[in-house]
Amino acid sequence: MTNTQNPSATPFDQAAGSAASPLHGITIGLDIGGTKTHGIRFEDGRPVADESAGSSNVQNVSREQAARNLADLFAMIGGGHVDRVYAGSGGIDTDEDAAALAALIQPLAPEARVTVVHDSRLLLAAGRAATGVAVIAGTGSAAWGRNADGGEARAGGWGYLLGDEGSGYWLGREAVRHSLRRMNQGLPVDQLTAALLASCGLDHPNKLIALFHSPDTGRRFWAQQARHVVEAAASGHRDSAMLLEQAGQDLAALAGQVLGQLKIEGPVILGGGLGMNVAPLQESFRRNLAETGVTDVRVLDQEPVFGVLQLVAEPA
Repeated sequence: MTNTQNPSATPFDQAAGSAASPLHGITIGLDIGGTKTHGIRFEDGRPVADESAGSSNVQNVSREQAARNLADLFAMIGGGHVDRVYAGSGGIDTDEDAAALAALIQPLAPEARVTVVHDSRLLLAAGRAATGVAVIAGTGSAAWGRNADGGEARAGGWGYLLGDEGSGYWLGREAVRHSLRRMNQGLPVDQLTAALLASCGLDHPNKLIALFHSPDTGRRFWAQQARHVVEAAASGHRDSAMLLEQAGQDLAALAGQVLGQLKIEGPVILGGGLGMNVAPLQESFRRNLAETGVTDVRVLDQEPVFGVLQLVAEPA
């Protein structure tokens, strides 16, 4: 597998054009999240096409829909000869999971070598680190790390029914629970509940129960409701601010588990849609790790799919 940085960085410029370079030729990088599939076509390590399609994570969509979304994406970026496809996706917990996703990708790039890993590996590589811990806070949540001896460890990533603390889905579900608790206590509709009801097209908190359990909504729908927690917290809503604090604390706990298993002190790199964009969550994450003595904490500053370049360049 892999190692390096962002396409504008010197190592890639030096490698590009060298037939001996692991980055020589055509590489398709895929970052498969719960909401979308982000793909980039690299030629000799330089990005030449950057597109997105719907999610191709089979935890979120059917295999048929995943295949269609991948086909749509490859139609935009993957035409012609491809040397390698490197994909990171949530839900890649076993060799069988990786093989199943690779089987969806291979027909779209029949000549390519297809590699599938858990998406947290992309995040660590995109953070320009060969060792350390990557924490994803997106639709779901997970932590993965590697130490200098090649040891690996994970925490979380169990899916929304078993965990995903600190994720978009978790925040959306907690917004529903907050609204229902207030209803049961006879309290008036507050800012967070009002925003949630408007987004869901409902006129009473009690109707959230049926909608939450409806087959018409799912993980992605409720993860998208996390934005109401973020917006309410920004305007001073205390309970929303407390949810973001708890999310940061839970994500820091995932990172701490992996650091302890690997016996390393960092770095810890935070990514995912929430992790990269929600300042109060970042602050809570940093503070909770600092309380345990972990100070090398970074927020990802480029899309995780660029981690493909580092992974491809690493020695096997």
